[in-house]
Amino acid sequence: MAATLPVSPLDHKTDMERATPRGDPPDRRRTLPWGDTTFAFLAHGAAWLTLGLLAAIIGSLVVGALPAIQHFGLGFLVSTEWDPVQEKFGGLVMIYGTLMTSIVALLIAVPVSFGIAMFLTELSPRWLKRPLGVAIELLAAVPSIVYGMWGLLVFSPILATYVQQPLQAAFGDVPLLGTLFSGPPVGIGILSAGIILAIMVIPFIASVMRDVFETTPPLLKESAYGLGSTTWEVVYQVVLPYTKTGVVGAIMLGLGRALGETMAVTFVIGNFNQLDNLSLFQAANSITSALANEFAEAGEGLHQASLIYLGLVLFFITFVVLSSSKLLLMRLKRGEGSRT
Repeated sequence: MAATLPVSPLDHKTDMERATPRGDPPDRRRTLPWGDTTFAFLAHGAAWLTLGLLAAIIGSLVVGALPAIQHFGLGFLVSTEWDPVQEKFGGLVMIYGTLMTSIVALLIAVPVSFGIAMFLTELSPRWLKRPLGVAIELLAAVPSIVYGMWGLLVFSPILATYVQQPLQAAFGDVPLLGTLFSGPPVGIGILSAGIILAIMVIPFIASVMRDVFETTPPLLKESAYGLGSTTWEVVYQVVLPYTKTGVVGAIMLGLGRALGETMAVTFVIGNFNQLDNLSLFQAANSITSALANEFAEAGEGLHQASLIYLGLVLFFITFVVLSSSKLLLMRLKRGEGSRT
């Protein structure tokens, strides 16, 4: 008679119990098969919701601006007349003010931000790096209306007294420079708005540039220093080529911030709906300032439709800027891939 072996308790365990160690929970993908499906559905829903909101915004702008589009057509973009009484509207003054203030802001903010980022990553002592970085980031938390009030009450008188008047006295008779610096010495206008915008976008550009510069492998920089390169040569020949896509992204982030700024520009640009000359000190207007000042009081009809038309134009300008930056970044990445 053959002897029977005793039955082990393990023989009564299920396959799932044998697959998992003692005390570990079973595989949740088997017990909750609907978890991944629900998560995928919510993720897709969030993405489609964003696209739906974007389409709804574009649709509402087109519908609201349709009367002005039908009445003025593309001539709205090249006309300088803005007369709500006679219902004659043109957006060239606002478009010019928006673009010029943003260009002035970038011309000032990009070199300053680059210097800040280079100092924090390459030259700053260790004890100063963190406090200075935090201070720069805190500038981004200051409300825009505070910048506007400071620009109107403090900065504009200083600009008029110590910059505009000396420039007019020195170059007033020079044909081109005299026109560029002409205007009443009150310290408000395109240049003042551009400088305030530059102060506002510097924290964004500098913070992104600093983070991008810090991604450069230390081995590359140490090798360059070991070969006798100076700090500027390391930044120009090693750091910038390695991080140029991030630098372009930081600049485009600042440009997008400058294009959409409202309250700070409204305080210091002058809100003047005429384009007499191309002076940097000429009071002007921007799309966001016009919307902030007139939309609440605009009656139904061409006035309100023209303001919405301006909003549609600003949306188009922002879209073109962001699309151009994406194409540029793709080209830069493609060039890096072909070299590697």
